[in-house]
Amino acid sequence: MLYRFIQAGEALSRKTADQSAVVATSLARATLRGIMTIAHHSLMVLGVAAIAALTLLFVKPHFTDHLKALSPFAAEVADADDEDELDPLADLAAPDTTPALPSPQVSTTPASVVKQPARIELQIKNTSLSNEQLAVSRWISRRYRVASDATHMLVSEAYKNAEKLQLDPLLILAVAAIESGFNPFAESAGGAQGLMQVMSKVHRDKFREHGGVRAALDPVANIRVGSAILKDYVKRAGSVEAGLKRYVGAAAFATDSGYGSRVLAEYRRLQEVAGKSSPSTIATSAEPDSSTNAPSHSKKAPADADKSAAMESADSIASNRFSLHALS
Repeated sequence: MLYRFIQAGEALSRKTADQSAVVATSLARATLRGIMTIAHHSLMVLGVAAIAALTLLFVKPHFTDHLKALSPFAAEVADADDEDELDPLADLAAPDTTPALPSPQVSTTPASVVKQPARIELQIKNTSLSNEQLAVSRWISRRYRVASDATHMLVSEAYKNAEKLQLDPLLILAVAAIESGFNPFAESAGGAQGLMQVMSKVHRDKFREHGGVRAALDPVANIRVGSAILKDYVKRAGSVEAGLKRYVGAAAFATDSGYGSRVLAEYRRLQEVAGKSSPSTIATSAEPDSSTNAPSHSKKAPADADKSAAMESADSIASNRFSLHALS
């Protein structure tokens, strides 16, 4: 009897131990499955959040600048960059024969590039404008929300360069207005840069005397190169309208998608601001007549000129832009 009782106790102990092992194994498996499920869901949420963040940065790229500003290392990086950056307006105080220094490749935040306010103030004091230039400068400053000091320098440079090229300065300013809205650091997806959206890689040779293609973001160098290209296109095409069509890279197309109309509309507004009731003379001949200031109408390009423009080489078509665009 005692032997049977002992056997029953041993059997009960073994059964209890087996049941405990089964319960422990089941509990461990359930816990592991729960951890795996939570990890799976967490990774899924993180993936969706990462995709949403990338999409937001793609649609609103300026958020990147805000995030950089929150970093404690942003100030150190900015100080290090300041030592290497150049003043994009530095050559305004220098003679015209001095090559302009190249500007850093910056597409946004122009204030991060201009680091020498004392020199800029000196340049502004040395910039004298006529009443016409002053009226145009103030109007541009209000319309495009540009600092008046900057517009004074840009207008002064446009007038000086236009006098050398025998081109209407208001046309140069109208092109700059439509192309970039007077943002000297504007860059397009096609590679056009600066105030007049010049294709620096195509016109590399023209920027050589200004320090290289990086000078495309230098407002003065950009105006000089862009206005020279504009004058050449107007001269070759035979009319302002045809020249603007070439400038935007639409010489081989039937239409320029309204680019010329927008430029000419801005040109007329600038004429009204400048107090000119009729279009100013825009020289298109090789030797313009400087003895008269009477208004003259640009000649229309003949049919064979239009055909030659349509058959122009790819380099000439892309000489200012790879695609139609106008930055407002």
